Amino acid sequence: MDETAPSKLLALLDLEEVGPDRFRGHSPASSGRQVYGGQAVAQALVAATRTTPGDRPVHSLHGYFVLAGDPSIPIDFAVERVRDGKSFTTRRCNATQRGHTIFSMEASFQRREEGLTHAAHMPDAPDPESLDDVHALVERFRAFLPEQAESWLQRRSALDMRVVAPDDVFFPERRAAGQMIWFRVRGAAPDDPAIHTALLAYLSDMTLLNTALLVHGLTIFDPKIQVASLDHALWVHGPMRVDEWLLYAQQSPWAGGARALTRGQIFTREGRLVASVSQEGLVRQRDSMRS
Repeated sequence: MDETAPSKLLALLDLEEVGPDRFRGHSPASSGRQVYGGQAVAQALVAATRTTPGDRPVHSLHGYFVLAGDPSIPIDFAVERVRDGKSFTTRRCNATQRGHTIFSMEASFQRREEGLTHAAHMPDAPDPESLDDVHALVERFRAFLPEQAESWLQRRSALDMRVVAPDDVFFPERRAAGQMIWFRVRGAAPDDPAIHTALLAYLSDMTLLNTALLVHGLTIFDPKIQVASLDHALWVHGPMRVDEWLLYAQQSPWAGGARALTRGQIFTREGRLVASVSQEGLVRQRDSMRS
């Protein structure tokens, strides 16, 4: 992706309308063997948002990854208008390839209202400018990085990411399952709040499952581990800009039965909680996989 602007990322979320409540999306040429989960979430959200009133932003979405997506072919999104109430709008979106569902999502949109207010406090974290960017981390840890990890980290991206306590990621030992990451989209994104929310949905899938592996001294690049997202939930608490620094505080409270639960909170630099995330994933040791 373009390192100086989010143009290609925005183009990824600009779905083609192919019929009433029907849309089509594509994957970037730089995709790996499977569609990135955050892409499916964000594109489904864009499709659902296009069928809702503009004065009702999304406040929550819940999705299931059913099959691995093929990035070489388009993804078709069909939106079902479940309900249009006085305050809330509900949409269901089904993403398919070759006639098979690869991702399904239900999202709720709400008319803006006033109400009681409280929020969690942002954890202490160093300023993002004081932390190494990804390219500096690659140089710092090159001798210890597997080839797959270096390739992933060096990939040209519209994302600027700064890892808090990177030694915990690159030299994992048994420790509490948590990590924090500053991130922002490079360049300036349009002012449309719906675009920033879709971009947040795209980025909310990143690094979550790796949080569950750190406590066991593993990473997603370990060839002995099979990792895949099973579901994804996002609650949007208020407007944000993804072209400004956001802190993603991630934890894994549980793992078992070849699954792991992860959750995260996303804060603005000023400490405002703007989103909460939860995801369960497949975390299977390959020597225990069924043939």
